[in-house]
Amino acid sequence: MTNASAVDLRGVSYAYGPVRAVDGLDLTIERGEVVALLGPNGAGKSTTIGVLLGLLTPATGTAHLFGQAPDRAIATGRVGVLLQDAGLVPRTTVGELVRFLHGLYPDPMPVDEVLAAAGLSDPAGRTVEKLSGGQAQRVRFAMALVGRPDLLVLDEPTAALDVEARRDFWTAMRAYAAAGRTVLFSTHYLEEADDNADRIVVIARGRTIADGTAADIKRLVPGRTVSLDLAGVGAAGLEALPGVVGVEVHRDRAFLSTTDSDATVLALAAAGRIRDLEVAGADLEDAFMALTGGAR
Repeated sequence: MTNASAVDLRGVSYAYGPVRAVDGLDLTIERGEVVALLGPNGAGKSTTIGVLLGLLTPATGTAHLFGQAPDRAIATGRVGVLLQDAGLVPRTTVGELVRFLHGLYPDPMPVDEVLAAAGLSDPAGRTVEKLSGGQAQRVRFAMALVGRPDLLVLDEPTAALDVEARRDFWTAMRAYAAAGRTVLFSTHYLEEADDNADRIVVIARGRTIADGTAADIKRLVPGRTVSLDLAGVGAAGLEALPGVVGVEVHRDRAFLSTTDSDATVLALAAAGRIRDLEVAGADLEDAFMALTGGAR
C-alpha cells in the first residue's frame, strides 16, 4: 500500500432521500498533487468530501486514502481537515487548542510553526469566543496543519477571510504543499483554483464533467476574444467581420467574441484596424459557466 494513491474514490454514490447528491463518482488524486474541486451549489462537492473522509457511508462504491479506509488514515494522523463552520472548543485559547491537538499526533509540527503558518501568533492567547470570523477560520487551518498530515482536505478554506488574509493563506498552503504533500480543496473563488491548483476537477449533478489543468479546462470552451482600441473610429461594421458573433464596447475599446480569431484578425488588418490588438481565450470563469450551465 506504500504506493497507493492519496485519494481513490471508485463508483461512489450518495443520496439524501430522493435526491442523488453524488452519482457514480470516480476520483483519483496522486501523492503530491494540489487539486481544486469545483462545482455549482448542490453539485455534490461537500458530499464527496464527506464520503472521502468517512463521515458519510456511500450507497455504492468505495473510498480509500493512501490505500486505507478513511477512518484508519485519519486515525494515524495522515489527513488534516478544514471543514466549513467546524466548531471550536469554547473557553479555550488559540494556543491551548493547538497545543492540545499537538499532543495527539505521532509527528506533529511545532506549535509556534503552526501558529505562524496560520497567522495566529498574535491572537494565540485569545479565547475562541473573542475571535473574528476570519481568525476562527485561521484556527481551523491550524487544526488541520498541526498533525503534519500527508493529505490536507480544505472545504471552502477562505470563505470568511478578507483579501489580504486569503493571500496569506495561499502562501502558507503553497509552502506546505511544496514539501510533496497532497492538497484537495473546494472553493467558490475560481481565481484561487486558477492560481493554486495543479489540477481542477469540475463536478455537476454529482458527476465529473471536466478534469485537467486550468489550461485544459479553459480549452474546453470554444471561441476567443479579440480586443482593440477603437481610436475614436467607432465600432460600426465590426459585427460583420468573419467569425464575429458578438461585440461589446467599453469606453474606447471593442471586445469581439469570435469563433475564428485568425480570420477576424486578418480582416481587421486588411481594414487597418489593429491598434493595440489583443487575442485571448476563455478564462476559468467563462469555462466554468459554460460547463455548468451558468450555475454558481
